[in-house]
Amino acid sequence: MWNDTKFTRLLGLDLPIVQGPFGGRVSSVDLTAIVSNSGGLGSYGCQPFYTNEIIAISEEIRKKTNRAFNLNLWVKDKDDDVNDFNELALQEVTRLFLPYFEEVGVEPPLFPLPESPSFEHQIEAIFAVKPAVFSFVYGIPSADILEKCRRLNIKTVGAATTLDEAIAIENSGVDAVVATGFDAGGHRVSFLNKAEDSLVGTFSLIPQIADQVKIPVIAAGGIADARGVKASFVLGADAVQIGTAFLATQESGTSQIHRQKLFSIDARYTTLTKVFTGRLSRGIKNRLTEELKDYQENLAPYPLQGKIVGKLGAYPANTESNPELKSFWSGQAAPILKYHYAQELIENIIKDMSAF
Repeated sequence: MWNDTKFTRLLGLDLPIVQGPFGGRVSSVDLTAIVSNSGGLGSYGCQPFYTNEIIAISEEIRKKTNRAFNLNLWVKDKDDDVNDFNELALQEVTRLFLPYFEEVGVEPPLFPLPESPSFEHQIEAIFAVKPAVFSFVYGIPSADILEKCRRLNIKTVGAATTLDEAIAIENSGVDAVVATGFDAGGHRVSFLNKAEDSLVGTFSLIPQIADQVKIPVIAAGGIADARGVKASFVLGADAVQIGTAFLATQESGTSQIHRQKLFSIDARYTTLTKVFTGRLSRGIKNRLTEELKDYQENLAPYPLQGKIVGKLGAYPANTESNPELKSFWSGQAAPILKYHYAQELIENIIKDMSAF
């Protein structure tokens, strides 16, 4: 049976389907619960939230499902040069964005920029909540953190964009690895080398990792229907992580204009850009990505860049604003999206997989 894999057995799941954990406040309690209640692994991206918020979100999820769910964090929560970013540096970046601030009629941000939640504190919420799964990107947590997760019976899942990263994840004692190809929407979560030097396609990455590691492999990137699921399993995956197709459903936390974009002709044209956060990520092209594509190295480090473009209405994703200045995360498989509801997406994958 296609749904009996190392990954489903690890977690006691009915389906080897993981909902991608969305950062930027576009995860939702409803979507997480629907996927978990369907027998897959619902996920919630906790990167923007403080410890008390993560605990509160988890309590809401548990009101809607008694099945396993996944909480996701970013291990590396700031870029190395963030402490060197001073008032003069902000003025330089602001100068680049000044025409856009004037266009929307807002004042440029002032120094210092607001603080963001830290992984060091967020991890305490994971220990308090004890979700079935704690997944992470941009690195590997310390041995002490991983050992505490084992003691609390929290399964761990790390994200790899290259074979070297997958091997490092397995060697650290993590329970499963996400093989995330550059086809995926959102951030490129590389941690051993620069993201720009770690651009491997999903269907090249899966067999490389499957041949070299023994822990379950979860395929991510370019998977939006049963064809992608089947191809991933043929190449050696034990589960799939589906992002954009779930993001496009009515139950996700994104804006209606984002959903419309994902089902429009615009979704054929995605790009890798640092404009929205300072880290390389894939989204639908618009005026901001195209006009600033030659200035990728003149932006603020993460997470400060997001606070600058946030003044333009680029964040959060459920704020209606000028679409030409807004982040619309999308993977390269968006042109084949069909389903507007999460349950419909899951049921059709099950039906089509049974027909192969």
